[in-house]
Amino acid sequence: MADESVIKIEKASIYQGNKLILNDINITINKGEFVYLIGRTGSGKSSLLKTLYADIPAKKGVFIIAGYDLTAIKKKDIPFLRRKIGIIFQDFQLLFDRSVEDNLSFVLKATGWTDDKLIDKKIDEVLKLTGLLDKKKNMPYRLSGGEQQSLAIARSLLNDPEVIIADEPTGNLDPETTNDVMMLLTKINKEGKTILMATHNYNLIRKFPSRIIRCTEGKVAD
Repeated sequence: MADESVIKIEKASIYQGNKLILNDINITINKGEFVYLIGRTGSGKSSLLKTLYADIPAKKGVFIIAGYDLTAIKKKDIPFLRRKIGIIFQDFQLLFDRSVEDNLSFVLKATGWTDDKLIDKKIDEVLKLTGLLDKKKNMPYRLSGGEQQSLAIARSLLNDPEVIIADEPTGNLDPETTNDVMMLLTKINKEGKTILMATHNYNLIRKFPSRIIRCTEGKVAD
């Protein structure tokens, strides 16, 4: 049987500088799973996510994501890794000096897309999926918080990633908007996308139950 894992971490440790953050991590996440990563602030959630998209170097153990061995990855290959990972941040990280459409075309052009017709088609596809097609020409500051995060989710889907990593994506949103964003992420997951989402919102986990991985006391427990 083919290996269905998108993320495989075995006997791994994460360091920031010389400081040990997490030790003896063993996690396998398979294609199509929705997995919550929970833990208190400072428990290592963000460090684990940053290691997965190669913002923190993986030094010890097995770290494989989307077919890339993170302990052996070369700096020049990190942009290619990040095309296979959609990343959603708590603070959206949008370009506020350009329109919704231009936020997305900027990413596509930066990742090697050159055909304007294909670029337009892809932008319409992700905006339709995230319910923002009618806001295509708007500037991001004219969008609500939930719409801004929906735009960030649309951006994460542009290169058809194998896995979406979401770091507290509802952390800055009110409960109703959080609900809308979770419905969107659930819909994307049902269409086959693997999602690993860090959160400390237990109400959200109760409302949208799924597999949970915990960061606690320097360990990661499934």
